Amino acid sequence: MKNHHKEFKYVDYLWDEDKAKKLNDDQVALFLYRSNILGADLRITNYGGGNTSCKTIEKDPLTNEDVEVMWVKGSGGDIGTLTRSGIAGLYTDRLRDLKKVYKGLHDEDRMVGLFNHCIYDLDSKAPSIDTPLHGLLPFAHIDHLHPDALIAVAAAKDSEKVTKEIWGDTMGWVPWQRPGFDLGLQLEKCLADNPGIRGIVLGSHGLFTWGDTSYECYMNSLEVIETASEYIENKIKEKGAVFGGQKIKSLAKEARLEKAAQLMPLLRGLSSSENRMIGHFSDSDVVLEFINSHDLDRLAPLGTSCPDHFLRTKIQPLVLTLGTDENLEDTKAVLAKLEPAFETYRQEYADYYNTCKKDNSPAMRDPNPVIIIYPGVGMFSFAKNKQTTRVASEFYINAINVMRGAEAITAYTSLPRQEAFDIEYWLLEEAKLSRMPKEQPLSRKVALITGAGGGIGKAIADKLAAEGANIVLTDIDEASLKVAQATYKRDVSTYAVCNVTSADSIKEAYKKACLDFGGVDIIVHSAGLAISKPIEDTTEKDWDLLQNVLVKGQFELAKLGVEVMRKQNLGGNFISIASKNGLVSGPNNVGYGTAKAAQQHMSRLLAAELAPDKIRVNIVNPDGVIVGSKIWEGAWAEGRAKAYGIAVEELPAHYAKRNLLNEIIYPEDIANGVFSLVAILDKTTGNIVNVDGGMANAFVR
Repeated sequence: MKNHHKEFKYVDYLWDEDKAKKLNDDQVALFLYRSNILGADLRITNYGGGNTSCKTIEKDPLTNEDVEVMWVKGSGGDIGTLTRSGIAGLYTDRLRDLKKVYKGLHDEDRMVGLFNHCIYDLDSKAPSIDTPLHGLLPFAHIDHLHPDALIAVAAAKDSEKVTKEIWGDTMGWVPWQRPGFDLGLQLEKCLADNPGIRGIVLGSHGLFTWGDTSYECYMNSLEVIETASEYIENKIKEKGAVFGGQKIKSLAKEARLEKAAQLMPLLRGLSSSENRMIGHFSDSDVVLEFINSHDLDRLAPLGTSCPDHFLRTKIQPLVLTLGTDENLEDTKAVLAKLEPAFETYRQEYADYYNTCKKDNSPAMRDPNPVIIIYPGVGMFSFAKNKQTTRVASEFYINAINVMRGAEAITAYTSLPRQEAFDIEYWLLEEAKLSRMPKEQPLSRKVALITGAGGGIGKAIADKLAAEGANIVLTDIDEASLKVAQATYKRDVSTYAVCNVTSADSIKEAYKKACLDFGGVDIIVHSAGLAISKPIEDTTEKDWDLLQNVLVKGQFELAKLGVEVMRKQNLGGNFISIASKNGLVSGPNNVGYGTAKAAQQHMSRLLAAELAPDKIRVNIVNPDGVIVGSKIWEGAWAEGRAKAYGIAVEELPAHYAKRNLLNEIIYPEDIANGVFSLVAILDKTTGNIVNVDGGMANAFVR
């Protein structure tokens, strides 16, 4: 076999010999390494798609005899991130012995339960439905992948003939069949009928390849995918036009993003008619080529081919009839077009369900679209969290690549609707869904926090993210935002540099929230500063700065945030981080105390006005947050120490002693106050929660 990575044009050669040598010929470690580098190239397989395996000789713990064990990706895993804990180890002979008890296609679900009787490694992940596909083949290392190019061949009209044309007698082909034990038998038979083949194409599904070593298997997979990719590109060159050529011209990049940001909250609201969803937007070249083409109207309704694709994208997308010149600021007019389109989609999905369902089918799932196409602008996706919606978008891009290739080869064919339904509503798939962990209190919610580069704002962001929210960090200091964002896992956060004294800057922050997550549900105004001076020393500049950041900033943040929330029609939360000083009259505090009092009363006014929209507005009043708070860096601490006639270093003890509980108040305590208002006290609005250890003079009367 070839082994020079420069020969690959359509796949990434990522095998690092030095890394492989460090694995000391540990076949399971090499299989995991191969899996991870295969999963790193989305053209080879997408998140959660495909599976890989290897077979080794181990000591049977009961007999001490040598036995063959197959190590294979477990149910629900992802080869790109696969670790030892994500695989199953099974006795190969026991798995093959299941042939003696298999009763036919009606027996598939029972067979999955029997896989557990073949377990060798007691720490195994639950074996997946694809386990027999690997176990009934004799090879030491096997890859089952979903490369775009191979699914294009598998989904093309006359797929078997095309397979023969590309690889001659070196590749096998089996027609579409739902994964399971019988498909494993079909692969075994295909190999027996065609000894010496290097792999098998699964009709409408994907690819099986193998090798004696992990490296040989990896190279075999890459070479087969490369050959198919090259064949397709040559066919496209012959045809000259993809998807029938361009029908609609895209808007310029900035105009696309502006349209997408305006539309996102409306789409999110409509997509959330049953369950609140998180959004994602893509306007990549691949997406635009498809959605602007003459063939969009013909191909989109056909639906996807590969089961992994439509399980995540639904059987077909919703194509919007909005023009690129549509005035999206006229919300009523846009909704008048969108609402009937969504209703038609939901009805068609219900018809699909009712036509294909069986007596024991699970109840119909959410009938809203996952993928929404806006020709000339881009593609939106909506799902339960950011990772799921991003992956759905990636899978539909894979589906676009498949349609592109299949159309160039002969013509694209999708799975029959009944076959698609039998996969989507498979009882085993339903069982997998039922095993999913319970969602967190703030999952499906998007929170925008000002002043989140550090201190109290960052603590609030941390708490909301830990409870399942997507977070939009905003601050005037980009460096601190980058440091803050680096503390979160992928798909949790985004950030926007935002000066709360500028309405335009706030608008851009909301635009980022809409583009990255679909909208906003929770707004926390934590940005602030403190100036402690006697009246004679308080300048007009001091006064204006406090009013602009604390009061005007809150007003603009609320005004523009309400606009997004009303488009979504999902209610929402606005939290003002005010201060005890808005309630208590103290010395040297006229500018700060007045601004904080204005924040508090503005919140009460907003609570009264926004209640019909189910937008709740509440206040958290911190006091004496010294440790970990940015507000206590510099002159403010000196001013308060002077007011109380003590040294700066005595402040923490002073503040702890003066509250009833004698407790030091931390940023995390303020974050808990915010969380209680947005997640627990869900029938509270216009309220003040004091987080100050108990200050009698700040009790709300």
